[in-house]
Amino acid sequence: MSVKVGHLVGRSSYECDIVFRVVRVDGDEVELHGEDMRLVADAPLSDLVILDEQERKKHQKQQKEREESCYQLFRQERKWIREKSEYEVTSGYQDQKSYFEVPGKILHIDGDSLYLKKCTAVYDRLGVPVYGVHISEKEMPEQITSLIEMVRPDIVVITGHDAYLKNKGNDSDLKSYRNTKYFVEAVQRARKVVPYMDHLVIFAGACQSYFPAILKAGANFASSPKRVNIHALDPVYIAAKVSLTPIMERVGMWDVLKHTLTGDKGLGGMETEGMMRRGVPVDESDNESDSIEK
Repeated sequence: MSVKVGHLVGRSSYECDIVFRVVRVDGDEVELHGEDMRLVADAPLSDLVILDEQERKKHQKQQKEREESCYQLFRQERKWIREKSEYEVTSGYQDQKSYFEVPGKILHIDGDSLYLKKCTAVYDRLGVPVYGVHISEKEMPEQITSLIEMVRPDIVVITGHDAYLKNKGNDSDLKSYRNTKYFVEAVQRARKVVPYMDHLVIFAGACQSYFPAILKAGANFASSPKRVNIHALDPVYIAAKVSLTPIMERVGMWDVLKHTLTGDKGLGGMETEGMMRRGVPVDESDNESDSIEK
């Protein structure tokens, strides 16, 4: 079977350690995007192994189990935070006061349309408001300003695909990375719109991105400290954690990282204020207050 766009493949030279999706075939060269990891790679046709139906199903089952485990952990902590909030609002359960919650709004900009669809589905499950936009990494710096002004988000996620190219130079040179320079420029432009880190929380980066440069540009959170691959959903759990944390509390880094599938090798950042606001009283005619998963 010949390799075609959309096929799931592995690279024999890497013992098929990562499942890729074929996005472009140009003669004997193929451009690959990680199916679950935010990695972009090039490979010769001769190095590719097409996954059969059984292998695809096995991979999908394993990934679904990992993702569901992460989601359940996040949901358990969310339940604990809600119980804590209820205790505080009701003065230790002495008053019968009802309240509503307004999570922080997320603008999620993604260079991969399939990843964006997957991410927005998780935001929906978590009860987090999101405005998703698919834009190629190269166009992100040009589009970020107008999107922030239009959406007026509390949190911005700037992600897609990236890769560290060892043959292009040393690891502190932006030219050594496929798309880090676009993430850096997008963050810099976002900070011109909203300079303060606790007024607009930013996550930026993808697999193997140059972590120090993205943080220096003004991001609260970024990838990838150890130049490793990150999972497609890692940015979601960081952004959702900030969105669902009350504004009177700070989001500690370890609190964030324990919900991700990659951990501190792939993700890092700085202490940040939560973006969720609580209010009273509840308007019984407004069903939106019931939309947040309990």
